[in-house]
Amino acid sequence: MPLKIQTAYVSMLSFLISAILFVLYPALRPFSDESSLQGAEAFASPEWVLSHVFGILAFMLLPIGIYGIHRSLEGTAGYVLSYWGFVLTVIGVGLILPYYGGETYGLFAIGQEAIHQQSAELLSQADVVRGGVGMVMFGIGLILLPLASIILAVAIWKSGSYQKASGLLFALGMCLYLPQFFFDQPVRVAHGAVVAIGCIWLAVGLWSSRSGSKTERM
Repeated sequence: MPLKIQTAYVSMLSFLISAILFVLYPALRPFSDESSLQGAEAFASPEWVLSHVFGILAFMLLPIGIYGIHRSLEGTAGYVLSYWGFVLTVIGVGLILPYYGGETYGLFAIGQEAIHQQSAELLSQADVVRGGVGMVMFGIGLILLPLASIILAVAIWKSGSYQKASGLLFALGMCLYLPQFFFDQPVRVAHGAVVAIGCIWLAVGLWSSRSGSKTERM
């Protein structure tokens, strides 16, 4: 099997798994008053860790999926643009993941200790975990990812290898990633569904592209 087709298969699978995880992350994440012991119970719960690990994996898989898009656009007008979309995605995800690590394990430890001491005052340490350099890196990452997704959408539009709008929903989901943090669970789950559909749409485009590449070689 040619490497280009193997890459398409792996990238399709990455997009599909990522789609599922982008919905499960906000759906399973406990939401509560994070200044009370109820918040401590949320931080210390298995659902907190599992949901954030799902979020980490969802982001980790994105560059693999987007690399497949880039490879599939070889020889088209969108090839160079898709390369920069891939590069910015890798950088953006790299800047985001340390913050997710702090959320996952740092707040879990704070929640456990707050429950042990029966002291909600310890939860103020969550602001320390979420602030500082980690917050700056997270913010930059959440700027680069929308930029990368817009570049990718333009590359797909110009390529002629996909439906022109194939990348638009994914780009919309990435552009809304930062604003959705300011809303409650229903909105965040709905946003996860938008990102998921965007990922699935790209996977379907990759499948069609794979079929076209296979036909050309026959």
